[in-house]
Amino acid sequence: MLHSERISAQARDLLAACRAAGLWVACAESCTGGLVAAAITEIPGSSDIFERGFVTYSNLAKVEMLGVSENSLDAYGAVSRSVALEMAQGALARSRADVSVAVTGVAGPGGGSDEKPVGLVHFGCVRRAGGVRHVERRFGPLSRAEIRAAAVEQALALLLESASAPAGEA
Repeated sequence: MLHSERISAQARDLLAACRAAGLWVACAESCTGGLVAAAITEIPGSSDIFERGFVTYSNLAKVEMLGVSENSLDAYGAVSRSVALEMAQGALARSRADVSVAVTGVAGPGGGSDEKPVGLVHFGCVRRAGGVRHVERRFGPLSRAEIRAAAVEQALALLLESASAPAGEA
């Protein structure tokens, strides 16, 4: 499995923080293909906090499953701040979760461009009680597996920050 001890430790910390705060989590994933959800659910007892995950690899899946605007996809592309935030908001709207994270990016080795190179990943994190956060990461010329693993680490870090923050902050 792709998960390192670092990722496992992050997932355990996330479970503890969500249990303490009484929060449920949802994930909306594109380039990670469900790896964030897998990292969380790898931990025994994760059913206490993990509500559901959406793997929306295609643009059509993003629209149909998460309500991402076709206008946003046309104007900004799937790998964008707007789409990451819409994915996270859509995951909350279509679940009982209290906090969600979304991941959309270019994992490579192909598919990149000058504007959106391989290793570019956008993250959205939304908390139902308030708080929205966006992070853009440019992981650089790593392998596909390394980019996806780094994206999982970033997504878990965002969830942990949100779960640990007072209500109203992401």
